[in-house]
Amino acid sequence: MPEPSPDDLAIAAVLRQFFAAVSFPAGGAPEYPRLYHLFTAEGRLIRNTTEVPQDLSVNHFVLDRQRLYDEGGLTSFQESELTAHTDVFGRIAHRLSAYQKHGILKGIEFSGRGVISTQFIHEPTGWKISSMAWDDERPGLIIPG
Repeated sequence: MPEPSPDDLAIAAVLRQFFAAVSFPAGGAPEYPRLYHLFTAEGRLIRNTTEVPQDLSVNHFVLDRQRLYDEGGLTSFQESELTAHTDVFGRIAHRLSAYQKHGILKGIEFSGRGVISTQFIHEPTGWKISSMAWDDERPGLIIPG
């Protein structure tokens, strides 16, 4: 297997920073405002786990998640990448990642896995996320081996 390129490494680092910003243990706190530095100015986060997608700007995503945490609804959350494949062409890139998550929402433990499709563009300050869309495993939709 070839060595990852500097772009591959930089893109993987951006996604690790995303997971670190949204993850926090019980008794800890998320760092949602860090997301503003990882996304382009018009970046989108699209949760496509239900019939109607939830398409949010970075600001709306941060405010919604922060409110959920502040009101005591989300008391822990961990999300991490399981596998990934990145394609880079010049100043654009796409990373398809399998992920796992677990946490406590409204006093109930949850866990799951899914796939995130993340698009990146290279700006003068480095690689930024322009959009991120994800879907979770469910009966009839399983991450391929």
